[in-house]
Amino acid sequence: MRTGAQKGCMLLEPTITRVKICCIASVEEAWMAIRHGACAVGLVSEMPSGPGVIPEQKIAEIATVLPPAVGSFLLTSKRDASAIIAQQRRCGVNTVQVCDRLEVGAYEQLRASMPGVSIVQVVHVVGEDAVEGARQVAPYVNGILLDSGDPSLPRKELGGTGRTHNWAISRQIVEQVGVPIFLAGGLNPDNVAEAIRVVRPYAVDVCTGVRTGGKLDEVKLAAFFEAVQRS
Repeated sequence: MRTGAQKGCMLLEPTITRVKICCIASVEEAWMAIRHGACAVGLVSEMPSGPGVIPEQKIAEIATVLPPAVGSFLLTSKRDASAIIAQQRRCGVNTVQVCDRLEVGAYEQLRASMPGVSIVQVVHVVGEDAVEGARQVAPYVNGILLDSGDPSLPRKELGGTGRTHNWAISRQIVEQVGVPIFLAGGLNPDNVAEAIRVVRPYAVDVCTGVRTGGKLDEVKLAAFFEAVQRS
């Protein structure tokens, strides 16, 4: 069951929707995101597809310099608990974002071996079955991130697609699941306010929507935060 510290995005009920900036590639990008108000940054390790992958050494370098109240999210595609535990220890992050389905019993092993580290499970909203999937995993995690990938494809999509999904399904999950919900998938300065109004998530998560040529764009970043604040 859920235990452990609540880092960054998961400390308190927010007065406004919180923001996680994903695909952070450097210390400079991390501080840019934090200056604009990010409560967490996403650090992408090896993935079968998608943008933003950086070496574990770089993830550890970024995680080390972040303020204590900022969530350092390690995005992992690993499914074996022992491999995830070892990866978290190498990277020194305070939150593990599990992007694929875990093996049976893995949550219990993660909890026992990573006290104080938050676990966020990604649920890819491909169809209505995502609601039940979120309900099943909720008792074992600190948060759920709703994204637009598809793990069933021959080359798995585990995030960073730049696509939106059916926000009505995401809203059902928010209403039925008692953990913080992060909304991701194709968000940008033009649609994030509508997404928040429809879904009412705990936090929003963005990668490609605030980037130009793969690099974090300060103008888009500022516009994104302004849109969130207006929602």
